[in-house]
Amino acid sequence: MASHSDTLVVFFGATAGANGGKLGSDEREIILLVWQIVDLHEKKVGKLHKCHVKPDSLELTDQCKEETGLTLDEIIKAEPLDKVLQQFQQSVSSEVKCLDRNSYTLCVNSPLIIRQALHPEASKKNLVLPECFFSFVDVRKEFHKCCPNAGPAQKLTLTSMMEYVGLPAVSEQVMGVREVMSMVQLTLCILDEPYNHKFSCVETVKYKFDSGTCSKTEPVDSETVIRARGLPWQSSDQDIARFFKGLNIAKGGVALCLNAQGRRNGEALVRFINSEHRDLALERHKHHMGSRYIEVYKATGEEFLKIAGGTSNEVAQFLSKENQVIIRMRGLPFTATPQEVLSFLGPESPVTDGGEGLLFVKYPDGRPTGDAFVLFSCEEYAQNALKKHKQILGKRYIELFRSTAAEVQQVLNRYMSTPLIATLPPSPIVPVPVLATPPFLPAASSTRDCIRLRGLPYTAGIEDILEFMGEHTVDIKPHGVHMVLNQQGRPSGDAFIQMKSSDKAFMVAQKCHKKTMKDRYVEVFQCSTEEMSIVLMGGTLNRSGLSPPPCKLPCLSPPTAYAAFPTPPAILSEAALYQPPLLAAPRPPQTTAHSPAHTLAYYPPQPHLYMNMNMNYTAYYPSPPVSPSTVSYFAAPPGAMAAAVAAQSHPAAAAASPVLPQPGALVRMQGLPYNAGVKDILSFFQGYQLQPDAVLILYNFSGQCSGEALITFPSEEIARQAVAECSSHTFYGQQIHLVFCN
Repeated sequence: MASHSDTLVVFFGATAGANGGKLGSDEREIILLVWQIVDLHEKKVGKLHKCHVKPDSLELTDQCKEETGLTLDEIIKAEPLDKVLQQFQQSVSSEVKCLDRNSYTLCVNSPLIIRQALHPEASKKNLVLPECFFSFVDVRKEFHKCCPNAGPAQKLTLTSMMEYVGLPAVSEQVMGVREVMSMVQLTLCILDEPYNHKFSCVETVKYKFDSGTCSKTEPVDSETVIRARGLPWQSSDQDIARFFKGLNIAKGGVALCLNAQGRRNGEALVRFINSEHRDLALERHKHHMGSRYIEVYKATGEEFLKIAGGTSNEVAQFLSKENQVIIRMRGLPFTATPQEVLSFLGPESPVTDGGEGLLFVKYPDGRPTGDAFVLFSCEEYAQNALKKHKQILGKRYIELFRSTAAEVQQVLNRYMSTPLIATLPPSPIVPVPVLATPPFLPAASSTRDCIRLRGLPYTAGIEDILEFMGEHTVDIKPHGVHMVLNQQGRPSGDAFIQMKSSDKAFMVAQKCHKKTMKDRYVEVFQCSTEEMSIVLMGGTLNRSGLSPPPCKLPCLSPPTAYAAFPTPPAILSEAALYQPPLLAAPRPPQTTAHSPAHTLAYYPPQPHLYMNMNMNYTAYYPSPPVSPSTVSYFAAPPGAMAAAVAAQSHPAAAAASPVLPQPGALVRMQGLPYNAGVKDILSFFQGYQLQPDAVLILYNFSGQCSGEALITFPSEEIARQAVAECSSHTFYGQQIHLVFCN
């Protein structure tokens, strides 16, 4: 330490990229080291040493070439960093011994060369740095201590400090040599009268990260916390500490963030010992961990405590053992005992204190979650345990991976705050009669016997359209008027009309195009039944044409599924019927005729079922003209519904349908986030060894998840167990409702 050292080693370094105040911010390697010894007792200086360093990447920036005056040829001939550091240690030790001194401390003009360049580079290259690089004094802070009126230490420069004490500027122009000579002169000046300064502000670099616990009541300064994003999912707290090597992280200051399923989401909150180290950490934004760059942002103390803070005495006692390696086990059978877990790990990976080194994660009511944390006394035992990853315990495979004290707190906090009863009540089952081949749904055809009206007033009704078409109304097919609603159930300004022939459709398009309806002109285009069906089933309405709906697999039944409807009324099974409330009530019959010149047939109402296949609430208004709209609107996952109905009428066809998963016990999943995927659902049911084809996510024709899915389990017993065990789990923060369907 400098307060007890006999000698200072004035030290300077430069990299192949940015230098000065941005040293180390671009991850460039060190290419230059310069040093000189100062005897604190005799106030004498030793020989000045200058060494070039050969980087792994033989490339110098233009700024570096200009500032250092070095060329690539000079760098290529140099020794690599490990050799130069060995030369440094031998040279300094020899000189200190010749001076009959016992110890020395590095003296730098800024901590950047030590904290932001030397330690990170050595860590990436797996170099073991000499002990002298773990402590140093900053000449600016020492100068500020003896000359407090010179200004804040962070803003002091060698030039300003020399001017303050009246020293002339160094005439040397070579970078590194100039800085070292200036620091030596300043050091000798403040050692002498009238300052008689003693170097005592020693800064240290921690050898390793200290794990530990954090209480929710502990104050955490927001100026000391950052958020790291983009971490590999298998990263441990030690990996993160290594990324920030050279900066001092507070004890237990790495908190890995978890998602709703308790899995790491690639983010971590890191707490440093002070704001200076936090600011240096922010300079490592987009530095690399392996092949991945890591984003670094400011965070708050509140965010850190939310993740890392804990109040459980059980957790505090579990983590009270020092220098332990923590392993997390996930997917344990809910009946697993401590002895079974110890037997699973085996004698080659003994757990610290046996059963005392196991912590089972439970819900507030005492039910197990399938997670546990295990303590090992050394790295070797932990590595042996990790070899058991995905081996079978009972009938379930077990996942093992490294964990942290903060993760233990976070997992316990998450599960202990989980509500015991699901908040989403089951919807009532509504039996609905199904009519064979609904007359209002047109069969797809390429014949251009339809017209599309675009730009209708939002208040326009069927009667307004009939009046708009005038004499051509008689050429409309029965049930041929289709009004399109938007996702909010309101008129979209579009409508499709089926004409009796393509010639009639062409004539209407020619005569009615850009005619006025309620002060708005309406565009009329001829189109085919196929194009009309695409739009009515959720395709895109745009000015450049008709875009068919995106079909994700597994997707909902296409419009042709209506052909599978049975003729007699049928009641849908619970597995096929999803029960959101009715979206709209039938409109009352309308008896007023708009044009006495035309005889309009009246079609009696029939109990049709409208299956909202795209969940877009696109409504169909069947006619002939002025016939009542008798359709009830019912939102349901049509793939499941159509398949269930088809199964009753055509078992062979239903068996070949890809809509439902393979045979087994079905569980209905409600309340999914709209970005949920098959992997997310498999993770939710981790430990049940489900295959991807056991999951059927229901999508709408806009390509979005409808919020529901069907899961096929191998047996009814396993399905009921999954419902019982997972009903209280959350899915990305959302409460999920599970219903056994068989």
